[in-house]
Amino acid sequence: QVHLVESGGGSVQAGGSLTLSCAASGYDPRASCLAWFRQAPGKDREIVAAIRTQGGYTWYADSVKGRATISQDNAKDTVDLQINGLKPSDTAMYYCAAEAFHCTVVLGKIVNTFAYWGQGTQVTVSS
Repeated sequence: QVHLVESGGGSVQAGGSLTLSCAASGYDPRASCLAWFRQAPGKDREIVAAIRTQGGYTWYADSVKGRATISQDNAKDTVDLQINGLKPSDTAMYYCAAEAFHCTVVLGKIVNTFAYWGQGTQVTVSS
């Protein structure tokens, strides 16, 4: 059973940085896609970044490209998302998600259907 627990959210001022961490267990490290999503109040959930567990391929949404880094810490069994240069528009609940298949990109978009989700961690960026 895949289990995901997020941590690291909080309140920061614009321009600051945060590292979100997702403690992940129960997934197949040879063939999984782990991702971070976010959902702001009144908006649809959007994928922010994804990483293929086999090979380390990474993908980023345009909204965070150049400011975010997704990485795996195999020693801690976590998937971390660091975002620099935070903007008020980054304010959202951030969720970790996992899919038992490699990350698949079609026309620049991640098309995986993520079956496993964490409870989320709130990020609030003030101007």
